[in-house]
Amino acid sequence: MESRKLYFSVKLLFMLTSLLLTLFILAACTSSGETNGSNTNSNNSETGSIETGNKKLTAVKQVTNWFAEPEHGGQYAALAKGFYEEAGLDMTIEPGGPQVSSITQVSTGEAMFGMTQADDLLIARSQGIPIVAIAATFQTNPQGLIYHKSQGISDFSDLNGHTVYTAPGAGYWQYIKAKYELTNVKEMNYTGSLANFVNDPGAVTQGYITAEPFSLAEQGIETDILLNAESGYNPYANILYTTEDTIKNHPDIVKAFVEASIKGWNYYKDNYEEINKFLLEYNPDLSIDLMKHGSEAQMDLVYGGDAEANGVGYMTEERWNLLMEQLLELKLISKKEDVKNVFTNEFLPSN
Repeated sequence: MESRKLYFSVKLLFMLTSLLLTLFILAACTSSGETNGSNTNSNNSETGSIETGNKKLTAVKQVTNWFAEPEHGGQYAALAKGFYEEAGLDMTIEPGGPQVSSITQVSTGEAMFGMTQADDLLIARSQGIPIVAIAATFQTNPQGLIYHKSQGISDFSDLNGHTVYTAPGAGYWQYIKAKYELTNVKEMNYTGSLANFVNDPGAVTQGYITAEPFSLAEQGIETDILLNAESGYNPYANILYTTEDTIKNHPDIVKAFVEASIKGWNYYKDNYEEINKFLLEYNPDLSIDLMKHGSEAQMDLVYGGDAEANGVGYMTEERWNLLMEQLLELKLISKKEDVKNVFTNEFLPSN
């Protein structure tokens, strides 16, 4: 249990730091002449083909944003059930983690597809990294602020007077502080450990509704969570993306990838217990009970909202424009761009 606890408690911290590392690396490469906007997505190693029986498959790699888990269920369902192969793709899924940046790999051509958060994608684009969202697997972001039930917190304004552990510079926290006038909170850097939260009933910590509440309940700690989305800051989560060049030069591969991935998510909805056993092969640190909790907790987040009427992966200009305005106000990006350059629904399967 201790390994699972550590696994989930460091997740958000490393997702933030990996983005910062990506921007640093790409800036350094650009300045040294090794990488620039015209050649960041050759994908030479990702568009080769192999023969499988009488069918030629295109070798493709995607990089997720963390180790295999229910939040990636549709991707692994597409792999397990052969949906990628049916679409003509010889798919490799590389898990993310502390030392893996999907944005670095996709933007430099090491992988064709990646997974990240919508605000991270906009920040990357503001730094000159030409990546484009092609599907949003989570309509509602699963990140939130976890508190001890004994505190009787019911709204973000109730956080005044509490110690709050968040990752340094987290956009959602900057937004919540300003909107709810949190002038009387003790801000502490989230270090990847839940120990301080566990030992302080008045503390609040960042986390995922799909993970930490279950881990804490196993320790006998009753908690509840304020989803960041409830504050008005709700970037699409676990978006699938590629580069502008890939969309221009390999639209057939992009379409095959998106359609197979969405088919995987549709399968996962009613067959998550089957696919979770497959996930366990890729991440033995998880448990079936923990994955069952995560799968059930994310159902409305993936399949609700606009996805209910328009299908998994659907995105709107309104949501992207709102997020861009929020990041501008927070000074996390410096200029606005046409969101039609940021995302596209053109590769999603028609309902």
